[in-house]
Amino acid sequence: MTDVNPMCWNNLVHNKDPFLRHEFLLALEKSGSASEQTGWLPHHLLVESQHQLIAAMPLYLKTHSRGEYVFDQQWADAYVQSGIAYYPKWLNAIPFTPCQGQRILIKENQDEQAIIQACIAFITELSELNNISSLHCLFPDASQTEALQQQLLIRENIQFQWFNNNYRDFADYLQQFTSRKRKQIHKERQQIKNAGIQMVRVRGLEISAQHWQVFFQFYQLTYLKRGQSAYLNIDFFQQLAASMPEQILLVLAIKDQRYVGAALSFIGAETLYGRYWGCYQEYKHLHFETCYYQGLDYCIEQKLQRFDSGAQGEHKIARGFKPITTYSAHWIQHPHFSTLITDFLNREKVLIQQYKQQCYQQLPFHQQHNEKNKNLFPS
Repeated sequence: MTDVNPMCWNNLVHNKDPFLRHEFLLALEKSGSASEQTGWLPHHLLVESQHQLIAAMPLYLKTHSRGEYVFDQQWADAYVQSGIAYYPKWLNAIPFTPCQGQRILIKENQDEQAIIQACIAFITELSELNNISSLHCLFPDASQTEALQQQLLIRENIQFQWFNNNYRDFADYLQQFTSRKRKQIHKERQQIKNAGIQMVRVRGLEISAQHWQVFFQFYQLTYLKRGQSAYLNIDFFQQLAASMPEQILLVLAIKDQRYVGAALSFIGAETLYGRYWGCYQEYKHLHFETCYYQGLDYCIEQKLQRFDSGAQGEHKIARGFKPITTYSAHWIQHPHFSTLITDFLNREKVLIQQYKQQCYQQLPFHQQHNEKNKNLFPS
C-alpha cells in the first residue's frame, strides 16, 4: 500500500467502509500483521485509464488459510492427498475481517461488469502462468456477488446482523420481543449493573494511550485463552488510532475503578462493525453487554442502520440479530477439483438455506413484528 496514492485509493471506497481505507490496509502491512512473513504477501491489483486509478483490488498471495473466516482447509487437504499443491493461492479479501463490502473498488460511472471481468481474467491468466491454484474472493457485497457469479463459483454462509427499524431507544427495540425474551434481556443488563460494572463508550481521539494498552491486553487474552497467538499487534492499533480515529469506538467495562473488559468497533456511513473484544474475568453477561447491547445503544442513538458484529455466534439470535446470507467467490484452476468443489458447494448451499430457516424460527420477536418486517431485511 505504500506504492498506492492514498487519496486515489480512498476515492474508490463506498459507504465509508473502514476496512477498505488505505489507512487500514497500510497499517496491516506496516505493522507486519499482514506481510510475507505472516503468509499474507500483498499483490494489490490496480486498474488505470489515462494514468488515473479507476479500480483497485486488495489482493494477497497466501501460503495458508488462517485468518480468513471462510474455511477451505478440507479443499487443501484433498489437494495434498492427491499430490497437488494448493498453496500459494490468491486471496481477494480484507485480512482477519469477515465483513461484507466491495472487493473490487470501482470509480463511479465506470463499466463495473467489464472491469470485474478484466480483473478476473488477468488474475486467472497470471495463475496459469505461475502455477497458482486458485482465487478466493471473501465477503463481497450482494451487488458484486451477482457480478462475480458469472465467472466464479459462489459459496454461501450465514452471519447474524442487527437492523434498525427507526427505534427511539433500546426500550422501544425490546417492545418487538415476546414478553419472556424481553424480560431475559432486562435481566442480563441488570445483572451487569448489580455486579457494579460501569460501561463507558469512548470515541476516536478521546481514546488515550492507556486505553489502547488496556484494550490490547484484553484482545490478546481472547486468543491466549484458546492457546493461540493474536493476529494483530499493538503497532497496528496505534497506527489506526493516529490515521483514522474518527471511525473508531471503544467500549470499556469498569469495576471498582479497574478495567475488566473492552470491545473495539469501527464506524461506517450506516453500519457499526463490532470486531475485537476481551476480558480478564468472565462476569456473567459481560460479553453480551460489552459487545452487543452497548453497540445496539450506539446504533440507535446515532441512527445507524445496521450492526455487523462479526462471524458466527448463534447466541446473537436471542438478542434479535437476524441470519443473513454472506458470500464468497472461487476460481479453481484444476478442472477435476473445480468439478468436485462445484458439487460440494451445491450440496452445502441446501444445508445453509435450511439452517437459515431454522435460525429465523428462533428469533425472539413476537409474530406481529415478524409479519410487519418480513421484507425489511436483506436475504
